[in-house]
Amino acid sequence: MRVLVVGAGGVGSAFVAIASKRDAYTHITVADIDTGKAEAAVETASNNDDRTRIVAAHIDASSEVSVAELARSMRADVVLNACDPRFNPPIFEGAFAAGCNYVDMAMNLSVPHATKPYEKTGIRLGDGQFAESPTWKARGMMALCGMGVEPGFSDVAARYAADELFSEIHEIGVRDGADLVVDGYDFAPTFSIWTTIEECLNPPVIYERDRGWFTTEPFSEPETFTFPEGIGPLQCVNVEHEEVILMPRWIDTQRVTFKYGLGDEFIDVLKTLRKLDLDSTKAVDVKGVQVSPRDVVAASLPDPATLGEVMTGRTCAGTWVTGLGKDGAPREVYVYHVVDNAWSMREFGHQAVVWQTAVMPAVAIELMATGVWHRPGVVGPEALPPMPFLDLLDEYGSEWEWADYKDRAPV
Repeated sequence: MRVLVVGAGGVGSAFVAIASKRDAYTHITVADIDTGKAEAAVETASNNDDRTRIVAAHIDASSEVSVAELARSMRADVVLNACDPRFNPPIFEGAFAAGCNYVDMAMNLSVPHATKPYEKTGIRLGDGQFAESPTWKARGMMALCGMGVEPGFSDVAARYAADELFSEIHEIGVRDGADLVVDGYDFAPTFSIWTTIEECLNPPVIYERDRGWFTTEPFSEPETFTFPEGIGPLQCVNVEHEEVILMPRWIDTQRVTFKYGLGDEFIDVLKTLRKLDLDSTKAVDVKGVQVSPRDVVAASLPDPATLGEVMTGRTCAGTWVTGLGKDGAPREVYVYHVVDNAWSMREFGHQAVVWQTAVMPAVAIELMATGVWHRPGVVGPEALPPMPFLDLLDEYGSEWEWADYKDRAPV
């Protein structure tokens, strides 16, 4: 499998460190508008003594033509979009133009409903991509969207629960929490603040079978969810996320939600950014220079990819499912994946959150290379068989688990 990685930030660089250890990857091109970042990612690669298996390149991710030309010249089989979702349309279209399969970790951005943003959906996450599914399917190509950790692993976990653990599903709830601590900073997000602002301050989407997709206020429906392996109870709140859009398309369920364990301080910061209009992506004039307030916020905070050395703790991603078990009795289960920052730094040199995000597309693309995962069209991870993915994820060195729960806590 020959892969073009578009974006050499934290996740793109972590993907290179992970995938370069696997024989399935015969060639990796990591490309960025900042060629220095791409070259730095190449330096972390394994099994690249002759410096021909993993190479750096320049790319303009905002240009469909730039993406298509580089994908063709590198004879890529797959384009992995490791940029933030602002760049999805040109990368998605560039991959199609080059005849490459496509993988991303976050779907096209949503647009809230014009008059009732906290009741009705407007343009939903990924709507533009799903509209192109017939074209991809006609050419026998797959666009695997939402294939990070959340969305991604969480969707695979839901498919696994539906296939192996339940006869009837009532609710699927993705729940994300961590006990990570960053020393030396009053406020330092462990993932892209640009993306975090987008998903946390947009109207959260909920799915119910009788209502379809609808929206609510940010940070609504607070609940206490107890995370496993000692992370413990955290207050989780509704956040906009792709799983709510993806899962009902392929899994029969009555309800789907996504909730983050953000913490009061993080929520207060996000609310303050909104009050000051610092979450805006619209450029404003600052002494003759056009800048986006959100870009300024992102530039003012430390790069999450650089925080690994001063970070301790674990991150947990998972899917909580309720319904009837295979025996017909009520059941509640949490299928999850925990990464300890000390382990990911020691083994790969990347902090836990970006490593956990990057390992999932690495596993998925390896399954695409062997033909185990292939379904033409625009698809989510839950549209594909879960066990090959979960078995291979274990081989990558960080095992997934599941536990019986009761009232949102481990039994």
